[in-house]
Amino acid sequence: MDLILKNIGLLATPTGTEAKKGAEQREISMITNAEIGIKDGKIEYVKQMDSSVSSLSNKADKHSHRTIDCMGKLVTPGLVDAHTHLVFGGWRQNELALKLEGKSYLDILNSGGGILYTVEQTRKACEMELIEKGRAHLSEVLHLGVTTYEAKSGYGLSVEDELKQLRVIRNLDITQPIDIVPTFMGAHAVPTEYANNRDGYIDLIINEMLPTIAKEQLAEFCDIFCESTVFTPEESRRILLEAKKYDLIPKIHADEIDPIGGAEIAAEVNAISAEHLIQTSDEGIRALAEQSVVAVLLPATSFYLDKPYARARDMINAGVAVAVATDFNPGSSPSLNMQLTMNLACLKYKMTPAEVLTAVTLNGAAAINRAEVHGSIEAGKQADLLIWDAPDLEYIFYRYGSNFVHTVVKNGVVVVSN
Repeated sequence: MDLILKNIGLLATPTGTEAKKGAEQREISMITNAEIGIKDGKIEYVKQMDSSVSSLSNKADKHSHRTIDCMGKLVTPGLVDAHTHLVFGGWRQNELALKLEGKSYLDILNSGGGILYTVEQTRKACEMELIEKGRAHLSEVLHLGVTTYEAKSGYGLSVEDELKQLRVIRNLDITQPIDIVPTFMGAHAVPTEYANNRDGYIDLIINEMLPTIAKEQLAEFCDIFCESTVFTPEESRRILLEAKKYDLIPKIHADEIDPIGGAEIAAEVNAISAEHLIQTSDEGIRALAEQSVVAVLLPATSFYLDKPYARARDMINAGVAVAVATDFNPGSSPSLNMQLTMNLACLKYKMTPAEVLTAVTLNGAAAINRAEVHGSIEAGKQADLLIWDAPDLEYIFYRYGSNFVHTVVKNGVVVVSN
């Protein structure tokens, strides 16, 4: 062994290599007095110890491997944030007053603010500026317990600037501990230079962006903002089907503001996930369940925009696998705190602590095609683990506003010790 975690008060983890649906989402493994052995960055074993017998000899502790005494604390898998907009220029704090005055998200967007303002700032920023900003965010994220992270483009909206964002994401994946999973989202908005030529911008995505991204292997997924005044269901279908020709797996921002059928499009194109889903209809929920599309819900966005919360309970009851993520971005969710997001999911979605744990580990991993490697503490999986300053799982949902992560183990190495 390279590393052993002993004297774990409670080990809480979902199990398996695919998303959990329905009642299975709350069926997690709870092992008291547990021990975990790690070798070559992977989990070698997980077992419950006889409390009357020491699991390791003093000689083995001293000479064979490093041992962490968890002192009765809670251990879970590392958190997976499956929906973020990590790379962007500038901030949008000036929009807070507009929101308080009652201006809607689409009002701000249509007046040249919102996404389009961030596009302007992102285009102005050089790669190194974006790398340094992203690295600072990821350092904070790591200390909060996130070990796997999805990052979308979508603030470039030109060939050059979308590629710039994706290259920054690739650089960040290589140069810091968190695994970064890249998503191309050129269809985040129509840029101002194409305001009177929507079809021209869609042609640019299909004929120039997608081939170049595929050639340079800069993304694994293609996402699109399917929403009123942004991209229609028909446009979304066209772009996502074209993306599949380049082996980019479809994702979709669906039914955030209006129920225009985004969830149904996700099912139709066999998307791996549909995200937001605040206004999704009963028909949309059924379609997601039938096609095993993971619902990635974003309670911090509802909180910040003071909007309704997605129907998480209805989705779980209908057999939809639910993941929960931060939606970190400069406009509608300027928080990268996954622990706060977990609190919101419990309190506002009425999800149980066990359901939320699955949502931010195994189901989050499934939403980014990583469930075979990440999302649970089981032999053979990558050793991404958290030691919490908590006696049990309920405690980290009962408390909010503080960081309860004590230690982060990433790929079998201690990378944070708070």
